[in-house]
Amino acid sequence: MHLVVGLGNPGREYARTRHNMGFMLVDILAGKLGVPVEKPLFKSFTGRALVSGNNIILAKPQTYMNLSGHSVAALLNWFKISVAGLIVVYDDLDLPPGKIRIRPRGGHGGHKGMESIIKNLGSGDFPRIRIGIGRPENTGFEVSDWVLGRLSEEEEKQAAEALKSASEAVIALVGGGVEAAMNRFNRNT
Repeated sequence: MHLVVGLGNPGREYARTRHNMGFMLVDILAGKLGVPVEKPLFKSFTGRALVSGNNIILAKPQTYMNLSGHSVAALLNWFKISVAGLIVVYDDLDLPPGKIRIRPRGGHGGHKGMESIIKNLGSGDFPRIRIGIGRPENTGFEVSDWVLGRLSEEEEKQAAEALKSASEAVIALVGGGVEAAMNRFNRNT
């Protein structure tokens, strides 16, 4: 069994912001798999699906980004899923818009949601899919304003392509493992 967590912030004001790439991915994946992600459980909206013969739980923590780890730890415990069965999808400033990158493990890289998860689990030994949002071109732009800003029309197109790839990457990761998914998807980024 896998827990697929998309990181974001709840509420309409954050719906199409750069920081909500994880939520957007879960919505796309839920649509593709034909499952609603609306059951409240441990401060997350969840849904259950079957991918390549494997049960997966889709989750969108509703705790706000900086506290995502509380919900993720509770869900892993409840479903008795190991840390290695966790897949986290989130936005990344260091990747260009439209690009994705899969990693088998790692640190938080300054991402507050990932920092919360790693702190609450005591481990960063889980796969993650990063979706590029790029950095602001204007060096005077605050990073928090950038990540919480809405996507431009061009960024929407790039995000749609990245989210499509990321949804396929989740399915590949669940069905064939992290190495196979990395070999398939990381070569294009």
